[in-house]
Amino acid sequence: MAGTVKMTEGKITGQLLAYALPLIAGNVFQLTYNVADSVIVGRFIGTETLAAVGTAGPVMNLFILGISGVSMGASVIMSRFFGAGREELLKKEMATVSVFGLYFSVLLALAGAVGAKALLRLLQVPEEILSLAAGYLRLIFIGMPFTYFYNAYSSALKSVGDSRTPLYFLVISTVLNAGLDLVLIGGLRFGIVCSALTTVFAQAVSAVCCAVYVKRRVPVLYVPFQELRADRALLGETLRYGGVTALQQACQPIGNLLIQGAVNGMGVNIMAAFNAVTKIDDYALVPERNISNAMTTFIAQNAGAGKKSRIRRGFAAGMGMEGVYGVLACGVVLLIRRPVMELFVGRAETAVIAEGAGYLGLMAFFYILPGLTNGIQGFYRGMGWMKMTLAATALQTSLRVLFVYLLSGWLGIRSFVVSCAVGWCAMLVMEGLHYQFVMKKGLKAGDGRKEEMR
Repeated sequence: MAGTVKMTEGKITGQLLAYALPLIAGNVFQLTYNVADSVIVGRFIGTETLAAVGTAGPVMNLFILGISGVSMGASVIMSRFFGAGREELLKKEMATVSVFGLYFSVLLALAGAVGAKALLRLLQVPEEILSLAAGYLRLIFIGMPFTYFYNAYSSALKSVGDSRTPLYFLVISTVLNAGLDLVLIGGLRFGIVCSALTTVFAQAVSAVCCAVYVKRRVPVLYVPFQELRADRALLGETLRYGGVTALQQACQPIGNLLIQGAVNGMGVNIMAAFNAVTKIDDYALVPERNISNAMTTFIAQNAGAGKKSRIRRGFAAGMGMEGVYGVLACGVVLLIRRPVMELFVGRAETAVIAEGAGYLGLMAFFYILPGLTNGIQGFYRGMGWMKMTLAATALQTSLRVLFVYLLSGWLGIRSFVVSCAVGWCAMLVMEGLHYQFVMKKGLKAGDGRKEEMR
């Protein structure tokens, strides 16, 4: 069967790497496009438009992460069915996710389109860019059904071990989006509405590509239109998994919105430096998040197959990969922190460079912490313990926001680093204790079979 990979047998570390690398490449590609898109908008339309897009971004990301959370929860269920060889249930879950997604995404599109301006006013967006930001956000919301179905199909493909095909469609979508932006915005000087339309159009193309590929190449996931109906029991399980995962996914952007308030009160230099360093953080954390995603699919498939000893070995291998990467990320960021800041603002902006380099010089030493917490999160998602991932993420986010406001007047931009470290440490302690006293005991019980390491 094209693209599918059974992770219930074979070399564990190789499978985790083969699954994670396309995800890492796709995320890096997407982040690079986002930076380039900001450059195109800022240079060809103007700073007000760039500010409007930047203001709408956190709101847009909040809802997109909610959608991806539902899709991720559903993919855990699909991975279990696939690992257990229960193809009929796998198709039922795919149909359920599709039917639910149609209603959910249309309602979200309507609510967002109507309430965009009110939502931005709550975030105290300046009046001079409010209309621009609201117009952009309305069009993004209208495109939410395409966003949902791309995420749903992408997650379904990943659940059966195929992380490469979603990467190909992401690249097609991103290149198309960038090309249209260059022609319509850079060449013809269309405005912010065009920027939103190109994003929606590219997302629609990627969703259609995924659907066509599944129909032609992955029959285990294809459900004919006449058979599309939601299974009540599976819908309930999907909403339990996906709803909790969506809340967990939404914690970070909510925290970021609150933290932005503290940033906005610290002056233009720190605002500029913070904008740059958070993009660098995004790059640095991509591999850790995707190793975690690889662990989720691996563990879910093996949980479906009942292979507990293989789950233990996969968890250990994934955590080892997270630790090694955290050390490498620290070394690289320490070496490039000043040159990379100069890429964002130019050498003349010495104050901004100093603030950003100071942030990165401290943050580099803590990159191993989110790697470890992400690894444990991946394990819990694969095992279906979604409530634990939500509780741990909520704890981390709450402490991060609290300590930013407590320390920002004293430590400046470094308060964001310290607050992250406090949140990650608390999260690690919470997850570690739960694993040690609850999950580890259950896994040690074994599955009644001796499995050889292949």
